[in-house]
This record gives sequence, structure tokens and C-alpha cells, in this order.
Amino acid sequence: MGRQPGPDRPAAPTNLAYTTSGSTVTLTWTASTGAASALRVAAAMPQVVKAVVSRGGRPDLAGDKALARVQAPTLLIVGGEDFGVIELNERSRDALTHCKRELVLVPGATHLFEEPGTLEEVARLAGDWFARTLASP
Repeated sequence: MGRQPGPDRPAAPTNLAYTTSGSTVTLTWTASTGAASALRVAAAMPQVVKAVVSRGGRPDLAGDKALARVQAPTLLIVGGEDFGVIELNERSRDALTHCKRELVLVPGATHLFEEPGTLEEVARLAGDWFARTLASP
């Protein structure tokens, strides 16, 4: 069995490739510690990663230097009852200085978004974010 994700070994993000008019755009969807990996990749490969969504993530684990290099529009979604993680995401949002970025708190949601309707709200927010940011020039 492999090592489990943790602060020194972030989980891998999920990348979605979308092809339109002959060009491929990579969208990154991630949760938990995978946010750090996704944002490090976005910082290193701005020509490839065109949008990032993190749900209940730990973007702070990417480090302020990497966050400052991210150019892809980045949406941070956190449960409104996920105290501690909210503050980490607020600081990370502020460190994302070279991209469009938003932090959205889902009311009533805790860290795993197990409450009724909260994952549906996350899906709606993510879909809207990808649609808006990809439609922008």
C-alpha cells in the first residue's frame, strides 16, 4: 500500500481536459491537500492550466511563492462551518496576487460537505466558475 496524502505528500488533483476549436484547455478540480498540488502545477504551467477549483482544500500548502505565480482563475470553496480551514483559505486567496480569485463559503457546510445539498452547491459553483472563466478573453 502506498503512502497516504499529507502535508509532505499532497493528494493528486483531478484534471479535466476540454477541447474546443482545436485547442485543449486543462481545468483542475481538487479537494483537501490536493489543492496544493493543483496550484503548484498551475504556477509552473500557466500555458496548460486555465482554471482551478478547490473544495475544502489546503491551498496554503503550496506556499506563498507558488501562489503568487498562479495565473489561472482560482475558486476556493470552503464550508461555512469549517473553522480553521476558512482562515487558511482567506490567507491563500490574498496570496494569489496574479490571477482572478474568489473564496466562497457554503453556508452550513462542514469540511466534508456531508450536509444535505452542500455538494450540489459546490458542483453548481464549480460549473459556474469554469463557464465564466473560460468564456472570458
